[in-house]
Amino acid sequence: MTTRPDLIQFERIPAFNNLLDQIRSDGAPILLSLPRSVRLPFMAALQEKIRNPILFISSRPDRLQSMQEEFDFWSSEGHKLIFPEPSPLFYERTLWDQEIRKERLDTLVSLSYHHISGLRDQAKPPVIFSSVKSVMTKTLSRRDFIMASQTLKVGERYLLDELVRKWVRIGYQPSGIVYAPGQFSRRGGLLDIWPIYSDYPYRLDFFGNDIDTIRQFDPASQRSFEKISTLPIPPARELILPDDQIEDNQNQDISEFEIPLIHSSSSSILGFLPKGSIVLLDNASTLQTTADEIEIQALRTREENISSGILDPQFPSPYISWSEMADELSRFACIDLGYPIGREGHSLSDAFLTSPRFGGKPDMLFEYLIEDDHSRNVYVVTKQRERLVEVLNEFPKREKIKQAINIFEGSLHSGWRVVYPDGIEDLLLTDSELFGWEIPRPRRRKSAGVEAPELNYADLTPGDWVVHIDYGIGKFGGLVKRYLEGVERDYLLIEYAESDQLYVPVYQADRISTYLGVDQQKPGLTRLGSLQWTTAKTQVRHAVKEVAEDLISLYSKRQIATGYAFSPDTPWQKMLESSFPYIETDDQLEAIIAVKQDMEQPRPMDRLLCGDVGYGKTEVALRAAFKAVMDGKQVGMLVPTTVLAQQHFDTFRSRLAPFPVQVEMLSRFRTPAEQAEVILKLESGDVDIVIGTHRLLQKDVIFKDLGLLIIDEEQRFGVAHKEYFKK
Repeated sequence: MTTRPDLIQFERIPAFNNLLDQIRSDGAPILLSLPRSVRLPFMAALQEKIRNPILFISSRPDRLQSMQEEFDFWSSEGHKLIFPEPSPLFYERTLWDQEIRKERLDTLVSLSYHHISGLRDQAKPPVIFSSVKSVMTKTLSRRDFIMASQTLKVGERYLLDELVRKWVRIGYQPSGIVYAPGQFSRRGGLLDIWPIYSDYPYRLDFFGNDIDTIRQFDPASQRSFEKISTLPIPPARELILPDDQIEDNQNQDISEFEIPLIHSSSSSILGFLPKGSIVLLDNASTLQTTADEIEIQALRTREENISSGILDPQFPSPYISWSEMADELSRFACIDLGYPIGREGHSLSDAFLTSPRFGGKPDMLFEYLIEDDHSRNVYVVTKQRERLVEVLNEFPKREKIKQAINIFEGSLHSGWRVVYPDGIEDLLLTDSELFGWEIPRPRRRKSAGVEAPELNYADLTPGDWVVHIDYGIGKFGGLVKRYLEGVERDYLLIEYAESDQLYVPVYQADRISTYLGVDQQKPGLTRLGSLQWTTAKTQVRHAVKEVAEDLISLYSKRQIATGYAFSPDTPWQKMLESSFPYIETDDQLEAIIAVKQDMEQPRPMDRLLCGDVGYGKTEVALRAAFKAVMDGKQVGMLVPTTVLAQQHFDTFRSRLAPFPVQVEMLSRFRTPAEQAEVILKLESGDVDIVIGTHRLLQKDVIFKDLGLLIIDEEQRFGVAHKEYFKK
């Protein structure tokens, strides 16, 4: 992405120059009250002028990554770091995520260089994005961190046993081979270590007790590719082990929960900031409220854990309070960027106004620029640069517009107008003003977890036919309560033949599934205690062989059959994909490309898309569906539950709203009259995409020109269901 820090020329605004003088002189707290869209370019301007570390504190940890990535547009200099908050609650004994640990240590290492005489001249002032909880979280003191760090040099003498012992003490884990940051291995006179801050590990070759060479190497090939003379080794964890806990691998069980116990002089990141650092508060009053809420939650957790006997009543506090934080902040130039009620902001904020909005109509923008006679520079930052240039080239008065507008590829939160003292204006427009789109949000990793058991029966209503994997076909009787050994519990009632009843604990709800049939013929109830269900399953096993033979025959014919080759992506396809409110993952992009390539081939497509919940499978399906509709084909999406059908229906409707695509749903959430109307429109071709449950498998559902079938949670459908449309 091209960096454009000159879109706002802050040095032309007297209030900005006065602000710089104020920061350099008294360091008193400053209330600035800047619009949110101006805050990142303001930070870039500060970074360029002050050349000291900048710490930005937000109450929203979910915004840190997107802010860091957007900041790249405004500044290509120095380090941009995230100092994330640990996921465990305060007073909760849980291991920190390794990636969070690494990002925090990267920040502490960067700041510590500003306090080490041999490294101070090499230190680059970082811009750090953090949340209020991450600042509240105690870490080891700056002195302990620096004392635990070491710099290895070629030619110097080290006792290998003592060196390894020190690495264990500062958090490095012994391993047969190093494959991740924070590990080391020892093989004779070779020591491999992967410093926590580095992208690659290093190999130390000893001659006796002297370091002969230090080389960086590729952990995959084990080949060395760069020789260096010095190697800094900082701690790999935010606590330093006492000597008596190093033996017998006790360090494996030590977590950052122990920080306030092991380090009585523990501090926060504020203790690492060097003199002259600048702290920017997203909104001081909001930060204080958030900090107070976090402390209330922490005290509640403390009391619960003390009552449960899992926390010593004398356990020291693992965080600093807002009042302690305010005392620490008084040592730095502190700027409040928010809008506190009842207080006037800085005169710098008066230079900025909101941008006009054009509601997805570029022609309105061009007319606005022609009719408005103000002296201004117009900048457009958009993910739709190619499309916008194409529309501009078709505009009658394009030559005049081209002289007034500069279009860049990129994605920003929103735009602004800035008025300079000489009356000249700069106008920045983004996708927010042009199309009403939000900046794509980076995806956060999903924590490992299991489905809530109620998801397995949330779609069931009394009277539905269900199948228990062990007992056979029955009728769902609802959720009931029963007492067992004096304890009331929830059960799922299933009614079987001869009035037999089965009570299934809700935690075993995954043993139950909805009975699905291609036609509307009612099944027979299984009789409990008989061999009926066992016999039925045996017969099914034999029938599967026949189905397999049919499948082999069907797929053999499909391999040589000529299918429909969809056209390459249209400009509308690119517009749809640019409006995706997240940044695609690498795997997601790979899947999207593969699906499109399959669709453009002249043979039928069969593709299985696998991924955990929340990893973006729906977006892949939506883009494929839109591609099919752009070629005049219809799309069917088969889902196992009405709840899931409604969710997909809402998603498709929302994402495809700007385009002339008709999306409908067939499920129990539709009345019979509404279902009949959708079926008629499907047959006539007036419906482009239909999302439905097993209702799509009924014989009265006829497509005019079906081009793509999408099956969600295909494992919950039988083979016959999935092959129904192919035949």
